[in-house]
Amino acid sequence: MLIKSDTRSFYEMIGGEEPLRRLVKRFYEYMDASSETQIVRDMHQPDLQSAEEKLFMFLSGWMGGPSLYIEKFGHPRLRMRHLPFKISEAERDQWMLCMRHALDDVVDDQSVREQLYNALYGVADFMRNQPEG
Repeated sequence: MLIKSDTRSFYEMIGGEEPLRRLVKRFYEYMDASSETQIVRDMHQPDLQSAEEKLFMFLSGWMGGPSLYIEKFGHPRLRMRHLPFKISEAERDQWMLCMRHALDDVVDDQSVREQLYNALYGVADFMRNQPEG
């Protein structure tokens, strides 16, 4: 049985605001540059700056840091905010591909990377609103 003895938040584990900003920046750089993620890239505005800031604010609170998104916009209501977009396994997987690359680039600790990846996968999977097929 695995006993998790590290009680720090993900925010603390990755080092706080600066590494989180780098993570989100790398995430959108991968999304913007990769032909493999064109479907999710096309769901965004041409300028990714607003999306980058909102994801940073959301992840800050979600990871146990300052609740920046809630303070500015209220409850995230993620599923509701994503309903206008067709999100199936393909879109989820493209989003997660960007996150995998960003995590690999920014988070040094492999165990923390895997824990964070798995937690984010759960969130991304929850956003699906389309059946496969």
